[in-house]
Amino acid sequence: MGISARILPLRPTDATPEPIEVPSIERHYSLAEIAELWSRSVDTVRKVFEREPGVLVLGNQHPRRGKRSYTTLRIPAHVLERVHRRLSRV
Repeated sequence: MGISARILPLRPTDATPEPIEVPSIERHYSLAEIAELWSRSVDTVRKVFEREPGVLVLGNQHPRRGKRSYTTLRIPAHVLERVHRRLSRV
């Protein structure tokens, strides 16, 4: 089926992102859960987290020709807290 998962590195680099270790017991949130917590749309939350380092990206990286790629984002609790702190600064 070609389904894969990747986690972006915590520090941006010029190289191709390398997988990093994330504790599997850490709570991972769906976009819908965060949208409900923050009273925002799922699309808005996706835009906030789609390029955020540490987010788990599940899906088909290379869909067949003419097929749309589908991806699911799962946001670890530490990433959610980091982004919330960053966005809360006034």
